[in-house]
Amino acid sequence: MRYFIAFLAFTFGVFTASAQELNCQVSVITDARLEVTSVEKEIFEQLKQTIYDMMNSTQWTKDKFKVEERINCNIQLQIKKIPSSGNYEGAMQIQSSRPAFNSSYNTTVFNFQDDDIQFSYSRNAVLVYAPNQFRDNLTSILAFYAYFIIGMDYDGFSLKGGSPYFAEAQQIVSNAQSAPATGWKSSEQGKRNRFYLVDNVLHQLFEPLRECNYEYHRLGVDILYDDKVKGRKAMYDGLNKLTKVISTRPNSVNLLNFVQAKKDELKNLYADADVKDKNDVVNLLKRIDPANASLYQEILD
Repeated sequence: MRYFIAFLAFTFGVFTASAQELNCQVSVITDARLEVTSVEKEIFEQLKQTIYDMMNSTQWTKDKFKVEERINCNIQLQIKKIPSSGNYEGAMQIQSSRPAFNSSYNTTVFNFQDDDIQFSYSRNAVLVYAPNQFRDNLTSILAFYAYFIIGMDYDGFSLKGGSPYFAEAQQIVSNAQSAPATGWKSSEQGKRNRFYLVDNVLHQLFEPLRECNYEYHRLGVDILYDDKVKGRKAMYDGLNKLTKVISTRPNSVNLLNFVQAKKDELKNLYADADVKDKNDVVNLLKRIDPANASLYQEILD
């Protein structure tokens, strides 16, 4: 369905098959220093399957997807503490990608580590997302990232196309305000939690970031196969819009998360670019994210 939005040539097409929106791979790992019983290992295996089922079986939107149109994403749940039986703490790495048009190349769209993961889980528990309800922390976290992934993906195919899904993610945050677990509130230190991820992306000051997402992917990555020089220019022009965000929200989680996710990609795509183009993009990235200047310097190597 997202291709339908992006490519008007499909306006009168009819989908003969449909699937859910996400193709989500799941892994559950434990800290090497954590003593895990055989029973807990079995629970973690079941937890992995339960997360997989929720992410891939829930219908998150009203749109119809072909199997090959599903959004590829990965969730790695890292168990670091077991405060008591059935209660867990850790982190979650969430990553999503999308294919470049007319190519087998895949570009990373979202890559984020959430360090505020606390949840309860018992054997044979089922995770079911219900809109406008806070049932448990893990279900809400997973639903939040499902909608955020979809929002980021749609933004890359049509300008601000992800707004309805970011709004769903923001509603999940609102429903979780009374929850004791961290990661949901504006009062928490660091401003790198779920509250700020979605609050920022919907704020007017971050519109240049959403414009960048669209231009970088739809006008840049999608035409690299046909015209690499034109595609790189569109990607640079998209990134240049982020300078507008720097003046008002420097070091914001959304801004830094986006440019850092693109570092390796830009290094590869600019490998055969002329020296001027390489210097231009490196100088731009250093301006956007000066703390990681050494990472972007590698583009010149």
